[in-house]
Amino acid sequence: MATPLSPQSDTPMSPFKTIAVVGLGTMGTGITEVLAKAGREVIGIDVSEAQAARSLAALEASTAHCVERGRLTEQERTEALARVRTATDLAAAADADLVIEVAPESYEIKQQIFRELDGIVRPETILATGTNALSVTRLAADSARPERVLGLHFFNPAPAMKLVEVVSSVLTAPQAVATITDLALELGKEPVAVGDRPGFVADGLLFGYLNQAAAMYEARYASREDIDAAMRLGCGLPMGPLALLDLIGVDTARTVLEAMYAESRDRLHAPAPILKQLSEAGLTGRKSGRGFYTYAAPGSATVVPDGLTPAVAGDGATGRTVRSVGVAGSGTMASGIAEVFAKAGYDVVLAARSAEKAQAAKARIGKSLSRSVDKGRLTAEAAAQILDRVAPAGSYDAFAEVDLAVEAIAEDLQVKQQLFATLDKVCKPGAVLATTTSSLPVVACARATSRPQDVIGMHFFNPAPAMKLVEVVRTVLTADDVHATVREVCTKIKKHAVDCGDRAGFIVNALLFPYLNNAIKMVQEHYASLDDIDAAMKLGGGYPMGPFELLDVVGLDVSLAIEKVLHREFRDPGLAPAPLLEHLVAAGCLGRKTGRGFREYARR
Repeated sequence: MATPLSPQSDTPMSPFKTIAVVGLGTMGTGITEVLAKAGREVIGIDVSEAQAARSLAALEASTAHCVERGRLTEQERTEALARVRTATDLAAAADADLVIEVAPESYEIKQQIFRELDGIVRPETILATGTNALSVTRLAADSARPERVLGLHFFNPAPAMKLVEVVSSVLTAPQAVATITDLALELGKEPVAVGDRPGFVADGLLFGYLNQAAAMYEARYASREDIDAAMRLGCGLPMGPLALLDLIGVDTARTVLEAMYAESRDRLHAPAPILKQLSEAGLTGRKSGRGFYTYAAPGSATVVPDGLTPAVAGDGATGRTVRSVGVAGSGTMASGIAEVFAKAGYDVVLAARSAEKAQAAKARIGKSLSRSVDKGRLTAEAAAQILDRVAPAGSYDAFAEVDLAVEAIAEDLQVKQQLFATLDKVCKPGAVLATTTSSLPVVACARATSRPQDVIGMHFFNPAPAMKLVEVVRTVLTADDVHATVREVCTKIKKHAVDCGDRAGFIVNALLFPYLNNAIKMVQEHYASLDDIDAAMKLGGGYPMGPFELLDVVGLDVSLAIEKVLHREFRDPGLAPAPLLEHLVAAGCLGRKTGRGFREYARR
């Protein structure tokens, strides 16, 4: 019999020819498929014979789908299925070189499994837990061989998701980590080595964000549809947070957050009360047929209308007529917004502090349209017509006849208030005045005018011609017909409008920047590297960019300013900007625009 591996031992590891998977739910079945396709003999173990049968049926269906898509040959499918056998007794794991436990997230259940496995498996067998919320150290400490216990956290769906977090405790032998990491690479996965804390990297960042989205919905700040659309269209995420909570399971999310809060005591991790209410009512998401949304049947992904589904648009107030639009500003955002309106057929006055700046902004629009022509998205004639609709002006007096004036100048409240005071004087009665602020109070701009009922927020996202989202921010003073006007305009310019109230961050930034701040804290605490965190969120969360890539693009100074606004508004200690962010900004390391932020960039 081989000698158990200790942290100091050089005893070679087993080659993992035979692997047992304990728990054949969705995740266990997915892991079984990954292993069988990779040539491993797999023993699937579940206490329920019916669940084991369902798992085999799911494997047959999934591998058949792979054949249809050309990812497997029929012979490869047959061979993979032949490598899988199921059992209802843990004793079946006796010959396994590796056991992967993916039982329900309960210490009692997992500890019982590990205690039983101690008396069944060989001394050299490695025991891996698939937990994403519980302490690997605590599970290892209860084992007779803690040096061979580690975490192996796959992401759902396991066959498709590339990320695997390899979690070591203070008791884990380094060679066990190395060997499991090699296995992950052999399976075609991207392993990230992390320490033992609830949520690890990906879920540690993801679940805080999901929790805040649930709290935002619970506070009736925005509808579930608008919250989800805002994060999909504003951040390029594959799913909105509330839909994702339904997919994960509301009860599972609550368990993860409880574990995170027990360690961090950060109020951002304290589960939103609605998660408890839904869980205890049995409304756990897709698996039950109802969670934040209602589904066609338990297990279905098809959302069906319910009592919370928004009414068809057009039932409210009638908007004002908008034929011409004024855009104030000369930067990238102003020129992008002017381009959007001109493309939609509006006559646009693009005004800046000088005629030269306005002409330069129009030239920027011309270059953007030329790129569209080069890519075949526009004809040269259409581009010329669009550009002709933009009239540059060196004074805001040119806004005298516009129906809608959109401010897109510097994110400085005093400067914006001065501009709104000017717009109040030059714009005709009944003109709608909109600010594109992403973090400042819209009502403060409104109060700078004598007509606050005409002022509203229209938060476009950069680059405006490409990004589909507009956050429509109404204050307590905004008139109903002004809100209706902006909604109608958004439809005409082919943007997706979401409604939100006038509070810091609106929807997107209020959810995005605490997530970015928490990523910085992970690096600050030396828990994980920039590269590992970015990889974890792209591969495990489906994010188009990792948090540090995004921070450097946005600008660390801009990010810090938004963090400060959020902290000042909500007074939550967890929203205080990470000191590392403050230090980098103080050092002039602002991201790509300065050549150095969290990473260094080649100077242009």
